[in-house]
Amino acid sequence: MKAFKIICLMMLFSLTASAQKEQKEIDWMKELSSRITLNGYAQAGYAYTDQEEAMRGGAPKSSYNLKRTLLWAKARITDRWFFLFMHDFNSVVQEFYTDYRVTKGKELTVRLGQFKNSFSMENPLSPVQLELIDVCSQAVTCYAGCYDPLYGLHYGRDLGLELYGDLFNNHLHYELGIMNGQGINRKDGNDDKDVILKLEYRPSDQLRFVVSGQKGRGHAVGTAAWNPDIQVGDDYRRDRYSAGFEVKSKPYSPSQYKEARPMKIRAEWLGGKDGEVGSMGGYVTSTIPLTDGIDAVASVDYFDRNTEMKYHQTQATAGLQYWFYKNCRLQLQYTRTWSNYQKDYNWLQGQVQVAF
Repeated sequence: MKAFKIICLMMLFSLTASAQKEQKEIDWMKELSSRITLNGYAQAGYAYTDQEEAMRGGAPKSSYNLKRTLLWAKARITDRWFFLFMHDFNSVVQEFYTDYRVTKGKELTVRLGQFKNSFSMENPLSPVQLELIDVCSQAVTCYAGCYDPLYGLHYGRDLGLELYGDLFNNHLHYELGIMNGQGINRKDGNDDKDVILKLEYRPSDQLRFVVSGQKGRGHAVGTAAWNPDIQVGDDYRRDRYSAGFEVKSKPYSPSQYKEARPMKIRAEWLGGKDGEVGSMGGYVTSTIPLTDGIDAVASVDYFDRNTEMKYHQTQATAGLQYWFYKNCRLQLQYTRTWSNYQKDYNWLQGQVQVAF
C-alpha cells in the first residue's frame, strides 16, 4: 500500500511537471509569435514587346514571367529595437538590417545593415505601392543600380549605416546614410563611402516635397556605351540629386482599399554625374480612381544618359489596375518608347499582384 502511494505521488508529480512544461512551451510560442511578423508578396504576369526588333532587328518576344516572390520577417527585440530579413526567392537575399530607436519619439532611429538607399522618391518605395509594372522611372532605375552596367544589378540597395527620423510634429522627415556604394551582397570596391541625404517636408497628409542628394565614388564592375571613358575596375566620381513632390486628393486608408483611394500625382526631376558624363531626367506619374476598385494609371518619363551625346529616351505609359483585395491587384499597361539611339518600340504588360 505504501509502495502504491509512492507510485501515485510520483505520477502526480510527473503530470504536474509535464503540464508546467507544456504551459511554458505555449507561453514561449506565444511570446515568439507576438514578436515576429511575416509578410510577403508575389508579382507575375505576361509581356509582349518588339524591343528586340527595334534594337537588333530580331523578332518580337512574348513571355510569361515571375518577377518577384519576396518574403520577409520582422522581429521586435524590444520596444525600440527591431531586426528585418528579406529574401526574394526569384533572385537573391535583398535586405537584412537592424533598427534602434534612440529617442522616445520618432526623432532619431539608427539603421545598420543592407537596405534600400534613400535617394529619390521612388527607390525606397515597395513595388507593391508603385503604379507601374516596370516599377521605377528610367532615371531612378539607372541611378539605383537596377540598370547601370557601371554599378551592376543591385535593386536600389546597399550596405551601410543610416540615421532617420521625423521632426516638428512629423512635418519634416530626414534620412542620412553612409553607404559602401557597391550594392547588395558585395564588399566595397574602394575606401570611399557614398553619403546620401534626403529631406521631406509634409505640410499636410496630402502633400509632400522631397529633395535628395548623393555624393561618392563608384568602383566600376562593367562598361557602358554612353560612358566609354570608364573601364572595369576604375574608381569614378558618382554624384546625384533629385527634387520632387507628391499630392493626393485625400489621405489613403489601407483598410478601405476600394473606397478611400485618392487621386495622386507624383513628379520628380533627377540629375547626376558619372566621371565626366552628366545625365538627367524626370517623370510624372498619376493614378485616378474611376469606379469600385479600378484606377486609371498614366506616366511620362524622360532620361538622357549622356547630356553631351544626347543619349536620351522617352516613355509614355497608360493602363488600368483593379484592386480586388488590400495590396492585391490586377494590372494592364501599354508603353510606347521613343529613342534617339535605337528604333521606337512598344511594350504590352499584364500582371497579378498578391500580398499579405
